[in-house]
Parts: sequence; structure tokens; C-alpha cells
Amino acid sequence: MRRIIIIGYMGAGKTTVGKALSKELNIPFYDLDWYIESRMRKTVPQIFAERGEEGFRKIEHNLLHEVAEFENVIISCGGGTPCFYDNMDYLNAQGDTVYLKASPEVLYGHLKIGKTERPLLKNKTPEEMQEYIREQLDKREQYYLQAKHVLDVNLMDNYEKIKISVAKLRELLNL
Repeated sequence: MRRIIIIGYMGAGKTTVGKALSKELNIPFYDLDWYIESRMRKTVPQIFAERGEEGFRKIEHNLLHEVAEFENVIISCGGGTPCFYDNMDYLNAQGDTVYLKASPEVLYGHLKIGKTERPLLKNKTPEEMQEYIREQLDKREQYYLQAKHVLDVNLMDNYEKIKISVAKLRELLNL
């Protein structure tokens, strides 16, 4: 029985790496945000709009406890998931946690393409986005670094480099 739980800031590639690893290992992949949307029958932006961040974090916490009980899975968490309640301690108790570490510049590069889909980045100028990412990463990294494993993903910008990152992750986890 194995649970691999991928954490990191939004835009780090948690879903990309999780899906690729899932395909290689032939075990199910769950993106926590997608799971929340499926169970709540609303998008994450809709939940944020209706309930605010605090309301969303409560739902996220409850559904994290549901999905993290599944066996032989790979789970990708939202960027804020490890930073609320006792989520990081819980995640570490449930399986192999992996922090996908990327610089603020790399994260900005990934996020500027789809910022309308990210409730916490909506309506920010490029400068405000860059500053927000730096500030959030400074606050959140203390949680992310509690993961059992850290994988640098700064160079994961094409399919070949994604494959290399997945191979490094497999090595890290002895898979």
C-alpha cells in the first residue's frame, strides 16, 4: 500500500508530475482541487467566491482527509493545502510527501499564462503577481519543507524535462 502526496506552490507542476508518475506506475492519480470540484459540484473559484478562502480551506481539509485514505494513489494537493490546520502533519502520516520546489521566477512564468483560473491571483498586474508569489512562497515554504522529500523542478519546462523530473522522483522514492 502506497500513497505519494505531491505538494508545492501553484504552478510548480504538481498535476503534471503526478499524472506522469501515475501513468508510469499504473496507479490512480487524484488532484485534490479536481476532487473538491467533483464532490462539491462547483469550481474552486466558485467556492472561493461563495465562501471565501476560510470556507474553502475547511472544505479542502475535510476532503483531504477523505482522499488521503485511498490506497495505492498519487495525490496532488493545492498550493495552500499544507499550510492550514494540521494538514502537513496529516499528510506526512499518510504517505510519502514530496515538495516540488521552484523559484518565484519560474512559478511566475508558469502562472502568468493562466492567472484567471487562480482565485488568489485574479485581477493582479504582473508586478503584483510577482510580489504576491514571493510573499506567499516566503510564508508557505516552512510548511513545504516539512515534506519527506524535496524535488527541484526549476528546469521542468518541456516534455523531456518532465520525464527527467519523474525519473528523479522515482529514484527519490525508490520506485
